[in-house]
Amino acid sequence: MRPALARWLLPAMVFGLLLGAWSLVPGGSGVTDLPSPARVLRAFVDLLEVPPGERVPRLLAYAIASVFRVTWGFVLAATLAIPLGLLMGWYQRVFWALNPLVQILRPISPIAWIPVAILLVRNDDPRSILLIFVSTFFPIVVTTAAAVRAIPPVYVRAAANFGCRGSLLFRKVILPATLPQILTGLRIAAGVAWLVVVAAEMIAIDSGLGYLIIDARNAGGRYDRIVAAMLTIGAIGLALDTVLRRLERGDRVKWGQARG
Repeated sequence: MRPALARWLLPAMVFGLLLGAWSLVPGGSGVTDLPSPARVLRAFVDLLEVPPGERVPRLLAYAIASVFRVTWGFVLAATLAIPLGLLMGWYQRVFWALNPLVQILRPISPIAWIPVAILLVRNDDPRSILLIFVSTFFPIVVTTAAAVRAIPPVYVRAAANFGCRGSLLFRKVILPATLPQILTGLRIAAGVAWLVVVAAEMIAIDSGLGYLIIDARNAGGRYDRIVAAMLTIGAIGLALDTVLRRLERGDRVKWGQARG
């Protein structure tokens, strides 16, 4: 089997087996609350219908709200965390000064920040963006700093012998050498961002895919809609991860992957 064909066929076979097993569970195991694939498909159709007085389907509106929050929180965190991680990794005194604070705040569960966000921010979108920022900032900082500190010293010495110093050294050596690890950290942070936004929307926000799950549960236990929302979350998460994975194919990233 050709690798290109196997990359598509093997996952399709796995999903097909899971779908077949799922379709057998409600009818043969006595689990009456678990919706069948057909019921979930009908729930998708219902959620993709435009409600009276609105312009877009409910599922699309909530998905856009969640993606909006994740995008802003994630981009703000990456914009600040990557330069800070580079500085912490390159300058020992900066690492000594900031690493204890980072290591104290990093293990705190993002869910624990929800009461703080409710206290500090009144509106839903800024509140969720703050939660996503806090939850993704520290993993990106730690990953970036570790990537810089892991650069083989021979690369830096070789660049210095050719007069590559200061900002030029960062652009030509440090950043390309750390890009693979930085992108890995971004992928992990993106997954964390999705976990946090769904949890925040389930607890403290009145829109988004997480809120859709809670609303469906409160509306008479609409588990078909709950599963539909869960599948939507997974599909969007896969799309975001695919985008970040494609960034790893760039020439500058491959330069970093080839080292060592």
